[in-house]
Amino acid sequence: MSDISVNDHLEGILSDFEDTAQEQGLDLEPPVRMEEEMEVMEERVVEIEHPLPCLSESDTQGIIKGRDLFGYVGIEAVLDQMRRKTMKAGFEFNIMVVGQSGLGKSTLVNTLFKSKVSRKSCTPNYEEKISKTVHLQSVSHIIEEKGVKMKLTVIDTPGFGDQINNENCWEPIVKYVNEQYEKYLKEELNVNRKRRIPDTRVHCCVYFLPATGHWLRPIDVEFMRRLGKIVSIVPVIAKADTLTLEERLEFKQRIRQDLQANGIRVYPQKEYDEDAEDRILNDKIRENIPFAVVGTDKEHQVNGNKVLGRKTKWGIIEVENVAHCEFALLRDLLIRSHLQDLKDVTHNIHYETYRVKRLNESNANGLALSPLTLENGTLEKSDAESHL
Repeated sequence: MSDISVNDHLEGILSDFEDTAQEQGLDLEPPVRMEEEMEVMEERVVEIEHPLPCLSESDTQGIIKGRDLFGYVGIEAVLDQMRRKTMKAGFEFNIMVVGQSGLGKSTLVNTLFKSKVSRKSCTPNYEEKISKTVHLQSVSHIIEEKGVKMKLTVIDTPGFGDQINNENCWEPIVKYVNEQYEKYLKEELNVNRKRRIPDTRVHCCVYFLPATGHWLRPIDVEFMRRLGKIVSIVPVIAKADTLTLEERLEFKQRIRQDLQANGIRVYPQKEYDEDAEDRILNDKIRENIPFAVVGTDKEHQVNGNKVLGRKTKWGIIEVENVAHCEFALLRDLLIRSHLQDLKDVTHNIHYETYRVKRLNESNANGLALSPLTLENGTLEKSDAESHL
């Protein structure tokens, strides 16, 4: 039987079936014709010819997620590899504390890391005296906690803001920060580079504001305006227990107004938020800047528990109690949540800006990298290595 006769025969059967159904009052959908069936089958074949998206030279945006994999690959193990390497090699963190004498800079640093890491604590027979000029001094320690090693360097700035005439007292600090960028840049430009370049760049500058309860002083405005362009600044109100809660809140609001009015950039900046999650977290931090802090290295008994605090006639100020001061918020920012981000911002933003500027200068002169114009006279090298 030919194809034509078969089709005619089938169409006759279907026609008789439709007539019978109509006579009996049945509501049936019209059957699919063979031509339509063939078209549907062709569409299915086309769909099968293009299975799950895969990567090719022309299309590199394909994403294969876990549900599309045939089985466990083990990609997540790279996190363990990175963790093991970091624990073996350790990492560096360099923090600078700036403020006039008597604001508790050394005490706060010791409280942050719960150890004697400040310059005063590490210098035998140390005597407090007012420096005639700003002399930067640094001390380094190796801190180990649960197998993780960190080389902590604390850079102190004795003499800052202690003189009658404090004109240009920030220049030695600006010079020191730029010198560390220059040192890192020269190591990068060497033909035979070190496998791991020592990182002495300042990752964070904690600036101490006296608890006056008024507005920012001109020296505070000028320092943060200049340093905010080259390093991440975190302002804090020192010895905040000298202010009442109402005075503290009003003082913080005034400082935020001054920062905005003078275009001062403090960490974390809004333009560095990478996604919505970071923005939500950083917005909460920005609402509390500047942090009202109290520092101490002495423990007291409170309800049967040992707590860090300052004992007064009316009670004990618990340093790590957010209801008493904002030290815990500062500690979380510097160590527990944003330490790596501080290092990333230093490398990708501040150092990168300095590197581009220096290389453009050398290219304009048509010469090799010219010597840094800053002198080294104001830097006292008193790096002391200790193991905690």
